Amino acid sequence: MEKKLFIKNMVCNRCIKTIQSDVETLGIHLKHIELGSIIYEEKSIDDFENIKNVLENNGFEILLAQDQQLVEQVKIELIKLLQKLPLQLNKTLSKHLESKLNLEYSKISKIFSVTEHITIEKYFIKLKIERVKELIQLQEGNFTEISQLLDYSNVNHLSRLFKSETGMSLTNYKNNQKSIRNPLDQIR
Repeated sequence: MEKKLFIKNMVCNRCIKTIQSDVETLGIHLKHIELGSIIYEEKSIDDFENIKNVLENNGFEILLAQDQQLVEQVKIELIKLLQKLPLQLNKTLSKHLESKLNLEYSKISKIFSVTEHITIEKYFIKLKIERVKELIQLQEGNFTEISQLLDYSNVNHLSRLFKSETGMSLTNYKNNQKSIRNPLDQIR
């Protein structure tokens, strides 16, 4: 029987590769895998527990509650938006999420805020700031180019947000010898 599992903390392609490799090592065939979920063919009553153990050993968690699944789907959609730059939102963030999740934004937003204690917009800003940090460390352009890649109206807007989120200026961050980035699965 085909089963779909929603998985927390699955935020990058390395997560996909790790889960795929470890689950297939168990002899369980994955029909589909993407950020935040897997579909597998359940052949034994032990398959779910075996997958659960493999996931937990790698820092992942199976989400059973619908609200948790929705929150994770929102996070995955936002992460996907930032994977391919320049950021191209052809509509508002709320309309984008409505179309991807087939729910009214007011419901999505309420569940996300209650569950995560942060608004979707504030969470997206935090994700974008982490992407800025990555681009700075990889020396992928100057601050103006980075602000354009992430669809900020101007570099001053990015600078203000960056300073309010990190407590340091873009220049100070760039000149700092330490990598001060937050893993995407720990952004709150």
